[in-house]
Amino acid sequence: MKEQVIVYLGALPKELITFILAMLPISELRGSIPYGIYNGLSFKKVLFISIIGNLIPVIPLYFLLNHLLIFLSRFKYGKKFSDWLKRYTLKRSKMIELYEMLGLIIFVGIPLPMTGAWTGTIASVFLKLKPKYYFVGVICGVLLASLIVSIVVFLFRLP
Repeated sequence: MKEQVIVYLGALPKELITFILAMLPISELRGSIPYGIYNGLSFKKVLFISIIGNLIPVIPLYFLLNHLLIFLSRFKYGKKFSDWLKRYTLKRSKMIELYEMLGLIIFVGIPLPMTGAWTGTIASVFLKLKPKYYFVGVICGVLLASLIVSIVVFLFRLP
């Protein structure tokens, strides 16, 4: 089964895989930029696909998360998940709570584990960050993260 999935993914265009990696909460730009560059895509294309792919899921998430969590809270395990997500996110989002938009830019922009556009968006919802601060913060953070990841990829690029 695992081999079939790998064969199927290998048949997809590299651009699509780059886009999907940018959309996923685990990899985001940290995974999509190195993947695209190491697979021979042009830097401009990789950067564009990665930034758009990273922003597409998180902007609707900002508006839909509360509704989703309310729905999930109707169920025993959904309530446990909602409570865990809130505790987990708020524990890591003190910077956003203190500095709002600037904190969000730094939180999303510094490519460390458990930071990024997805976690920043969830924290923004829980902290009730104003939409104008959220949009500017997450977009600037994604641009900063793409710059940092690109620099690291080119500094450590293998021949």
